[in-house]
Amino acid sequence: MRSKNLTDENPYTAARKQQAVEWFRDLRDRLCKALEACEDDTPGPNGTGGLPAGRFEQTTWSRGEAADQARGGSDEERGGVDGGGGVMSVLREGRVFEKAGVNISTVSGTFSEEMCARIPGADKDPRFWAAGISVVIHPRSPLVPTAHMNTRMIVTTKGWFGGGGDLTPVFPDDADTTAFHDAFRHACDTHDASYYGKFKQWCDEYFYLPHRQEPRGVGGIFYDNLDTGDWEADFAFTRDVGSAFVDIYPKLVRGKFGLEWSDEQRLAQRVKRGRYVEFNLLYDRGTLFGLKTGGNTDAILMSMPPDVAWP
Repeated sequence: MRSKNLTDENPYTAARKQQAVEWFRDLRDRLCKALEACEDDTPGPNGTGGLPAGRFEQTTWSRGEAADQARGGSDEERGGVDGGGGVMSVLREGRVFEKAGVNISTVSGTFSEEMCARIPGADKDPRFWAAGISVVIHPRSPLVPTAHMNTRMIVTTKGWFGGGGDLTPVFPDDADTTAFHDAFRHACDTHDASYYGKFKQWCDEYFYLPHRQEPRGVGGIFYDNLDTGDWEADFAFTRDVGSAFVDIYPKLVRGKFGLEWSDEQRLAQRVKRGRYVEFNLLYDRGTLFGLKTGGNTDAILMSMPPDVAWP
């Protein structure tokens, strides 16, 4: 007898999964194009040294190969390997972006006993399916804010969307902060007047370093386990979150094109990046999920900045 499909009792059908996969890919393409346009259009502020315009390079990976290459831990500890993989798109040593990663993935498998206790619906059936996009951008200029965005769809015996975006400036700019939050506020208000306040607070609480008693940045929104019972509405909201980021972040970058920076500001940037490393390695859910489910280590740690300092 055929084993019951994970989607037999929920709305996360194969067709809807495919819609999500195609959306994450299209969003990736739009964002990479917008960031490469920034590379092309910059007049070249202080410190670029005549670098050529940066371009994204893509690397495809499969989940089975990633698990085979993982060091330490059994398949059970990492989660049983099934299928899928992803594409890393990374821009390095550009005029504007020292490192920018825009990764997409679609994976399926079986959660370990440890993960089953943490993931909704996995206690009834350990099998899962997940797709999403993950973005981290480390600018060259310390006056341009670091940014993060991700959205995802996960299916166990339940299904939901999650994601959000946040800004981590070295030197906060009130106008940039307001514009960034307004973009996400508009995306939220289009769907539910309660979303922005709720998801902003969730972001503030989530992107916090308790060991330093300080926020990682100036916030944004964060949401998870979004399943209102209306799949189309939840997917539309998730699309609008991604589109809001693609619209607002390049504008913030372009607003700083002509600004020069000092060695002291550059050092402050490297120290701030250290806070980013601390959060992602100690607290980030996405990092834990990827490492515990046999994901590609390079893709998971794509968020790490290229040059860091600790005081």
